[in-house]
Amino acid sequence: MSSAEVLASVDIVALRLSPQTQRLQVLLHLREREPHAGQWALPGVIVNGRTPDNSLDAAAARALAEKARVVPRHLEQVGTEGNAFRDPRGWSLSTYYLALLDPDGEVDETQLAFVDLDELLTRKRLLPFDHRLLVERACERLAAKTVYSNLPLYLVPARFTVLDALAAVQACLGQAVNGTSLRKRLERMKAAGWVEDTGQKHQPRLGRPQQLYRHTPQGAGAFMFDRSLLAGG
Repeated sequence: MSSAEVLASVDIVALRLSPQTQRLQVLLHLREREPHAGQWALPGVIVNGRTPDNSLDAAAARALAEKARVVPRHLEQVGTEGNAFRDPRGWSLSTYYLALLDPDGEVDETQLAFVDLDELLTRKRLLPFDHRLLVERACERLAAKTVYSNLPLYLVPARFTVLDALAAVQACLGQAVNGTSLRKRLERMKAAGWVEDTGQKHQPRLGRPQQLYRHTPQGAGAFMFDRSLLAGG
């Protein structure tokens, strides 16, 4: 790369809620090329005049199809990071997206892997470039939107209980949440058509049967609340 060039990429921070642990996990891709060949990193693609993308969103769609190999339930652009040090090839920038995934989706485990978010944030597992920073910023965005929107419901199973929704919200925030406040939010979404009662119930091994719901978004955006969940809204 010449000194006049800037390397541009689009990277995906794809999250799912682990069905086993109810903790957030990040989808990583095994790099095949230098730099950092053979290391696990965020799935992403280079964008330049020779690539077919005509927008950043198109490049994100290509990264999802070619590298992440998933179809997200929710996708949004988070921001751009760039400097002369994040990539050994020289000055570079990355526009990165937050993708929320079905917890029951499967991936090709030879090139893709889900890793606990905590392992990355605490540096127990290191990522190349500045990918840990991108993960951190994307999770900050998710936490900030969780208190005012329905984003955690994009992480729950197709049919979910109040406890499933509570687990997703708490995983996104990293703290406990009042269950009564969450129930009120689900009722508001139900009245607006964003959540529906399936008429079915889940019977746990212990305890009472739990009502099963379905998340039914009425558009590409998010359902917004006028009060913070943490304030008892």
